[in-house]
Amino acid sequence: MNNDDVSQTPGGSGPPPPPPPGGYYQPPFVPPPRQRGSRLWIIPVVLVGLLVLVVLMIGLGLFLASLPGFEELTYGRHIALIRVDGVITAGRSESGLFSGPYCGSEDVVEQLERARKNKDVGAVVLRINSPGGSPAGSEEVYNEIMRVRKDKPVYASMADVAASGAYYIASASNRIYADSSTLTGSIGVIWDVADMSGLYKKIGFNQQVIKSGKFKDIGSPNRPLTPEERALLQAIVMETYDRFVNAVAKGRDLPVSEVKKIADGRVLTGTQAMKAKLVDSIGGMRDTIKAAAQAAGIKGEPKVVEYKRRRSIYDIFGTQTDRAVSDAERALGKHVIERLLGNEGVWPGPK
Repeated sequence: MNNDDVSQTPGGSGPPPPPPPGGYYQPPFVPPPRQRGSRLWIIPVVLVGLLVLVVLMIGLGLFLASLPGFEELTYGRHIALIRVDGVITAGRSESGLFSGPYCGSEDVVEQLERARKNKDVGAVVLRINSPGGSPAGSEEVYNEIMRVRKDKPVYASMADVAASGAYYIASASNRIYADSSTLTGSIGVIWDVADMSGLYKKIGFNQQVIKSGKFKDIGSPNRPLTPEERALLQAIVMETYDRFVNAVAKGRDLPVSEVKKIADGRVLTGTQAMKAKLVDSIGGMRDTIKAAAQAAGIKGEPKVVEYKRRRSIYDIFGTQTDRAVSDAERALGKHVIERLLGNEGVWPGPK
């Protein structure tokens, strides 16, 4: 075979074939280069993946930060520090963007229970900074403190405020420390019932109520309380008040009659509360910890471990979502009220 018999192809190495007779030349077919598939879709996938990774890392960090310190799991005698911070509620603790913290009784009880069961805990110190709150939530914490007291001493340290339900909690402690300017006391019960019937009449608002019994809408803002309804609510308030007074008398080892002399809702400073036997000593948290360590027989500088709420990742993201929804609802409500009242904040009257 000679070179003239070799078929020349576009990818061959020889010269192109000569043009056919007549002068017309048909160029050889060259296939277009293969197009590579577009890979721009990789960019959003990578970005989404990075975003998910960042969210997971933040969630994991919050989760680990919420766990009790590893010190709690180690051996060695220590003081358990538990905080009661914010308005007391019966349930879980939470905090909103436009509201202060809420101290859930379930969280405090759980922390007290862990401290009670931990044999390395020599004593418990409660750091209280709360104006009070739910009677039911305060009673739950009070009862758990009484259980802890059977095994180890519980000392209370009052911060700026430890009043009403917060004092209810503190009264269960073995000893109470307060700063001289601490606001405490406020032993009593209050139940506010709003009567907005005058405003509703002014703006032309009318609500029809369908109820199963005559007391089902007790406390409705659409109308004033009837004498019978007022008597029912007053009975509930007084029953709760008696339970409050008896709890303070038991916790402070005082006669009920002596507690009732100051259980009229008055607020006392730390100095006044000590004179009234509601507080044992004037001092800060360091003084309280030192005294609790001595009561527990801990020598030297006491080791203090703060007991915190144990939360799951679901709790963290669920709380953040609920908070965002609540804040959005408040913003929407504010917008609606402003639209109703007009720019000057005055109701223009029914149209």
